[in-house]
Amino acid sequence: MRGKHRVVVSTKRLRYDFVLRRNLTIVRGNSATGKTTLVDMIQEYVNNPSGSPVQLICDKVCYVLSGTLWKEQLLGIRDSIVFIDEGNEFVKTDDFAREIQRTDNYYVIVSREGLSSLPYSVEEIYGIRTSGKYGTLKQSYHEFYRIYGQDVLQNEVKPEMVITEDSNSGYQFFRSICNDHGLKCDTAHGKSNVFHYLNINKDENVLVIADGAAFGPEIDKVLHLLRERENAALYLPESFEWLILSSGVLKDSEIRKIINEPSDFIESMEYFSWERFFTVILTEKTKGTYLAYAKRALNPIYLEEDIKASILKQMDKIMLDWKASGDHKQKLP
Repeated sequence: MRGKHRVVVSTKRLRYDFVLRRNLTIVRGNSATGKTTLVDMIQEYVNNPSGSPVQLICDKVCYVLSGTLWKEQLLGIRDSIVFIDEGNEFVKTDDFAREIQRTDNYYVIVSREGLSSLPYSVEEIYGIRTSGKYGTLKQSYHEFYRIYGQDVLQNEVKPEMVITEDSNSGYQFFRSICNDHGLKCDTAHGKSNVFHYLNINKDENVLVIADGAAFGPEIDKVLHLLRERENAALYLPESFEWLILSSGVLKDSEIRKIINEPSDFIESMEYFSWERFFTVILTEKTKGTYLAYAKRALNPIYLEEDIKASILKQMDKIMLDWKASGDHKQKLP
C-alpha cells in the first residue's frame, strides 16, 4: 500500500476524521481522550456493517486486530488499514514487527509507551482532540494532531559537539564538518544509545542528529532529558539521504516530486521505514555518476564546498561554523 488514506468514522454523536500517510501510525494520550472509542467504533462497523449505527468511509478496508490469535487474523488481511488498541501486548514483540513487515497494510496502534521493535516516524505520533461541534449540536468532532514535528528545534543552535545516530555516511559527513570548525563529533552507534550519549556528555553543548523516519520509539525519553537541560538539542530530518535529496544537488524532476509527496511513491511492503526508501532512491539515482552514493562509505564529492553548502542549507537554525566565524551570527551558506 502507498499514498494517503482518509478515514472518517462517525455516529450521530461522534465523528473522527483523519488522514494516514505511512504504514505505521501511533496514537497516544491520557484516558478519556477517545482512543479506545475510535477502535471500538471501527470494530462495531466491521462486525455488522449494515446494521451498525457506525458509518465508516475509507478507500481501504479497515480491521481491528486483537487477542492471542492476532497472527492467524493477520494472515487474511491484505491491502487494508489495521487498528490495534492499547493493552494488546503483542505489539511490543519482535515477532509482531517481523510479521507486519511481510504485509502491505497500514497500521494504527494505540499505545502510551514507546514500541522499540517498530521503526515509526516522530511525525506519525498523534494525539486526539475535540475541536468543536460538527453538524448538529450533539455531534462532537475529533481530529488527530501531530505531537512532534520533523524538526523540534526552536532556537538557533551552536553546538560544541555533534552526535549522530550511526557511523555511516551521515556521521562521516558531519565529522568532516566538525573537524573543519573545531567541533567534536561522535556516533551513538544506534538510535537506542542516543539517550545514553546525551547523559555522558551533559556538560557540553550537544546537537543530536538522528533519522526522524524511525526515531519514534526514542523520542519521549530523549525529549524528557532535553527539557531538563539548556545545552542540548535534537534535529530530526527524515534521514541523511533525505537531506541530500532535498538539497537540490541532484537535478532530477522525479526527486522533487518524491520529496514533495513521498507517500505517493513508498510501497509499505517493500519499505518498512522511509529512510530505507530514501537510501535506495539516492543510491539508484547516483549510480554510475560522480555523485555515486554508498551508505557505508561517504563519497568525498559530498565534501566539496558547493555540494556541502547545499546540504547544510537544509538544516535551518543550525550553525556548525560559528567557531570558525568568530561566533558571529552568520548563517551557513
